[in-house]
Amino acid sequence: AAQMANMSLEMYEDFVYNACLLFEKDPKNAWRQVRANQRHIVEDLNTRSTITYQNDRTDISFSVKGRTWINSDGRTNMPSGEVFTSPVEDSVNGIIYFDYTSVYRGKEVSGIALEVKEGEVIKWSAEQGQEVLDAVMEIPGARRFGEVAIGTNYNIQRATKNILFDEKIGGTIHMALGQSYLHTGGQNNSSIHWDLIANMKDGGRIYADQQVIYSNGKFVN
Repeated sequence: AAQMANMSLEMYEDFVYNACLLFEKDPKNAWRQVRANQRHIVEDLNTRSTITYQNDRTDISFSVKGRTWINSDGRTNMPSGEVFTSPVEDSVNGIIYFDYTSVYRGKEVSGIALEVKEGEVIKWSAEQGQEVLDAVMEIPGARRFGEVAIGTNYNIQRATKNILFDEKIGGTIHMALGQSYLHTGGQNNSSIHWDLIANMKDGGRIYADQQVIYSNGKFVN
């Protein structure tokens, strides 16, 4: 894992401990604070109908009406630090560019750009790994999204090509192609659930029902 992240073993150890809040005086209490902070975010999102992600290369909207946002706060995933749900399957429209390298079956894919219409990916390209992306798009259910999420762990600020950590990077969003989370109300079925990550720290905004709730990588309320 350290080699994949281009870190020494010692650097990677520090990275993992920091991501898991283990350098805090009371790690258990630190995660309880994460839970409390994110509870307010989830409670607000669960009152919303339409979400839009925007930055200089992304403008994509989707409905979350009737879906449940989940507070990932350390109880079922470690490291944690995200809020997520499954979008209404046919509601996703727009374009999105994923800055971070993703790994599928050991193969790296980077610079992924997608165009989506009525929930289905209709155009796709990758700066690296186009053949891998093409193969993924042939998997049943992979052209629809099973997850939309916002990373909130600001102790993670670099990608390591390990999705357990990378999807939590504070100041990013991610969307997963394929299988939905049933407990959020999602209905898309697929043998794949592939998380793709985009940077929101440089001018990115998230709108909820046309109201700005997130700017430059952080929630504004």
